[in-house]
Amino acid sequence: MDKGTAIRTIVLAIALLNQFLVSLGLYKIPGTEEEQTAFLSTVFTFISATVAWFKNNYVTQKGRAQKEALQRHGLTK
Repeated sequence: MDKGTAIRTIVLAIALLNQFLVSLGLYKIPGTEEEQTAFLSTVFTFISATVAWFKNNYVTQKGRAQKEALQRHGLTK
């Protein structure tokens, strides 16, 4: 797993945990009301999930094989 994939996975896990805690009422962002906390948490989760989904995360065996093929042909950064 490359560094970018690991970072996106960790951020997504944090967002999902945050969303879970907010839904149970166990977490509140200081200086906000409950509705604002839920909204901000939902936005954070949506953005991190979208980025994690959109990026080409080579996590499966097929994905890693694709990445290796791209690297052999010089088609990646």
